[in-house]
Amino acid sequence: MSTCELCAAPGGETLWRDGLCRVVRVGGDEGRAFPGFCRVVWNAHVAEMTALPAADRRHLMNVVFATEAALRARLAPDKINLASLGNVVPHLHWHVIPRWRDDSHFPAPIWASGQRPAAAAREVDNAALAAAIAAVLSEEVAGE
Repeated sequence: MSTCELCAAPGGETLWRDGLCRVVRVGGDEGRAFPGFCRVVWNAHVAEMTALPAADRRHLMNVVFATEAALRARLAPDKINLASLGNVVPHLHWHVIPRWRDDSHFPAPIWASGQRPAAAAREVDNAALAAAIAAVLSEEVAGE
């Protein structure tokens, strides 16, 4: 039996967390190709949204939406992609992916074949992004 990679490790650099979930900045090749790419990961090993009680589903989606809002405010991408697939890693997590028209895959999904060479790297300040996410979450999640 294999170990779930999102149970065994954070899944990236943790930008924010509470007792239920965490926001991580994706690293490696994916993080370099798609600056600001974050995952919102449910801490407990759950495979489907409907396995969560309604209040937990709302909390998770509030964190996803707050992460999207913070990325839009900090990075001003052309588009944000939200995805929850779980086919490869059946542990509940959402991808929050800033997209620019000049990225290597736009308008295709990041998991498709590239359309063009990668654009010049965009710098993302993790500390500033973490602060922006925390600020939005303090407003959004505190009101739950």
